[in-house]
Amino acid sequence: MEILPGEGVPSAKVGEHRDVVEARIGRPVHPGRDSRAVYDTNPILVLTYAGDETVEIVELGYSGGDGEEVFFDGVQLTYRFMDDVLRDLAARGYAAEPFDIGYYFEPGFAIYSMGSRCAGDLDDTAADDDPRVVVEGVSVAPYGYFDKKPDEEEISELMRRYG
Repeated sequence: MEILPGEGVPSAKVGEHRDVVEARIGRPVHPGRDSRAVYDTNPILVLTYAGDETVEIVELGYSGGDGEEVFFDGVQLTYRFMDDVLRDLAARGYAAEPFDIGYYFEPGFAIYSMGSRCAGDLDDTAADDDPRVVVEGVSVAPYGYFDKKPDEEEISELMRRYG
């Protein structure tokens, strides 16, 4: 599946209303907590909705050889080693900015790893302690979304909700 940086994917775009998305792809298999919903697509699609029920961020997971992976500009993003993806994107002129679990890119997307995959998943010869990181997901939103630092009100809301 090809991402549209800053926008999403053909089946779900930032700014679209939940009713429009669900008319296209169906109801979520797991509505999630609060504003997140998981859809049974290939690859798996997780949408975060804003308070007005419009898509705020589009996330896609890896398929792991059992289905379709996520691509951008001819580069397979998911279920590959992070360093290989970074190298291929850099060769096409896309500079990466690191964050705690991955990298974001100015066109409006991020790649990340939650650490649930290991090098052995991609390379049968990898040792158990192989440090190579596997890209497990892609987030798509306008670039400013990734560069945004929470303000005091947002921190207070997160603390109230999860603290």
